[in-house]
Amino acid sequence: MKLRRVRTNDGSGIEALHFKNWVCLCDVARLNDLAGDFSVEGDLARDMIAVLQLGKEGWAALETEIANVGDTAPEDKEVLLPFAPASFRDFMLYEDHVINATRGYLKKFVPGTYRFATIVEKITGKPFKKFRPHPLWYRRPIYYFGNHMNFLTDGDPIRWPAYTDALDYELELGAVLAHPLDNATPEAAELAIGGFVVLNDVSARDMQRDEMASGFGPQKAKHFTNAMSSIVATADEILPEINNLEGSVSINGETVADCSSAHMRYSMGEVLAAASMGEQLHPGELFGTGTLPGGSGMENGHWLEPGDRLELRINRIGTLSNTIAQKDPE
Repeated sequence: MKLRRVRTNDGSGIEALHFKNWVCLCDVARLNDLAGDFSVEGDLARDMIAVLQLGKEGWAALETEIANVGDTAPEDKEVLLPFAPASFRDFMLYEDHVINATRGYLKKFVPGTYRFATIVEKITGKPFKKFRPHPLWYRRPIYYFGNHMNFLTDGDPIRWPAYTDALDYELELGAVLAHPLDNATPEAAELAIGGFVVLNDVSARDMQRDEMASGFGPQKAKHFTNAMSSIVATADEILPEINNLEGSVSINGETVADCSSAHMRYSMGEVLAAASMGEQLHPGELFGTGTLPGGSGMENGHWLEPGDRLELRINRIGTLSNTIAQKDPE
């Protein structure tokens, strides 16, 4: 099931895609009954996290009720951020991304070291040792905390801070929790996922290296903004195919990268179980997979410019489209 949140005359409401039409859940006659049947306390007509708490059987029941509503004519409506994340953790699940992004960083910012590293790679036939992830990455999932307060969605302009000359995008898959977790097993953790979004972990690359070297992780390199798709796909749509999703990056209508979700170092269940170790996790918290290999300008060489129209796509979810704003004045 695909869901979105839109502006209505009395605030906002949740809509579900039924064939080619969006149906407002407020028109579902038995909506309150569904909430009771599946122990959902929130308002299914307005609260995205409440709808995601229905689970697989509840979504199937909701589909049946939506079919009884009849055709709803498509209308132009203001699409809103689907939910306000309670927090945002971004993992790093792809070794190829780390290797290629590090290589791309050196090529742009430290060309002398890049030339030396490429010579070593040609001689050894292997990635330069310093390009590989930190040894901890091979032992357990690692992540950073982002700024969950500055999320954009489809159609919103992406801000270009005055302090950076190297604005970059990162195509990721985002998972949102529908149920709490605490010291969960990977199996229980996977069952707690409510849905998935297309995620853009926007980055100021020329700020990132020094901040990472500080030992405190990214700061101004990451916290100014992020974006997620307006569409949320329920977990039952994504989890069976999570290692076979196709993605792409387009700038001004030109496809600059084709990506795949294959070859995650850890499963989503393992990622969330690790995050819940000795820590309570809550519904509405958002977790990124890290960049799908090839899904950043630092990897594929296609950097952003002010005014660009950026589109990030993951099949089975949809497209996240934003325009890059002019650079903030100094």
